[in-house]
Amino acid sequence: MHELALTESIVEMIEEESRSRGFAHVRVVRLEIGALSHVEPEAIRFCFEAVARGGVTDGARLEIITTPGEGWCLDCGKTVVVTERFGPCPDCGGYHVQVTGGEDMRVKELEVD
Repeated sequence: MHELALTESIVEMIEEESRSRGFAHVRVVRLEIGALSHVEPEAIRFCFEAVARGGVTDGARLEIITTPGEGWCLDCGKTVVVTERFGPCPDCGGYHVQVTGGEDMRVKELEVD
């Protein structure tokens, strides 16, 4: 389960940020996860509670925002929402869709004390 390693990295990054910016506690972590990122949001949520214990994120609420997959269809020349890699364009049905978004994961925002 790579979500555990990802969650550990997120918490470590927040811990480093707390040291550099001087905040003592995080109330809310807003995390964006792309629909095509191969990251399971519920697994991140489960891991977050365990990994956050004892640090600045202990007790923080995790809000996960799922961003849609996005692609550029070379056949019809449109930017389209995609739900899978290598799937057809939802507008024209062509299979020449280049993924342009929805593959990433990032900490969007923190609410801190």
